[in-house]
Amino acid sequence: MVTAFETAAIPSADYAEMACRPLDPEQCALLIIDIQEKLLPPIFQKEQLVRNAQLLIRAAGILKIPALVSTQYSRGLGGTIPEIASLLPGTEAIDKTPFSCFGSEAFCALLKRLPGKRTTLLLCGMESHICVTQTALGALREGYLVHVASDAVSSRTEWNWKIGLERMRAAGAILSSTEMIIYELMRSSSSVAFRELLPYLKGS
Repeated sequence: MVTAFETAAIPSADYAEMACRPLDPEQCALLIIDIQEKLLPPIFQKEQLVRNAQLLIRAAGILKIPALVSTQYSRGLGGTIPEIASLLPGTEAIDKTPFSCFGSEAFCALLKRLPGKRTTLLLCGMESHICVTQTALGALREGYLVHVASDAVSSRTEWNWKIGLERMRAAGAILSSTEMIIYELMRSSSSVAFRELLPYLKGS
């Protein structure tokens, strides 16, 4: 069977230029999208998603990258799972009914108020083909550079996870992995961040 990645077009010169830009912690914000109690059980490779989202959150904390958390209709779908919420004390999830975080005025207002010049968004969460994709497309339309941690997003089916990634890549999002993002942000094994994160990376 042909996978979504095998049908992807050859990257354009513009896409290649964006993919070459180094990640800078001072320009990044982490978005944790809808990792919720009632949404998680049927998700494809959910343990991997949670583990890698936790790694990204820990890295963001050490590197002083602000994190925003969203939930989709929490009244019906539950709050952020404890494994994620416990790593973000004092961070209140932005509840929404639009699938895209950019459909939420509260989310957009909070994103614009983040300290510094946050021009790059790092995405993790679910579902890949719905809320993550629509958020990525909204971010791209707003002029953000978007990196998607492909092993920290997922959907209820493997195909929808992959087709979501393909759509985001075609639109201009950079597909990456959790470790690619974290190691690029840390830059060196001599960094303080590397020493602090190493115990968690060894267990991933």
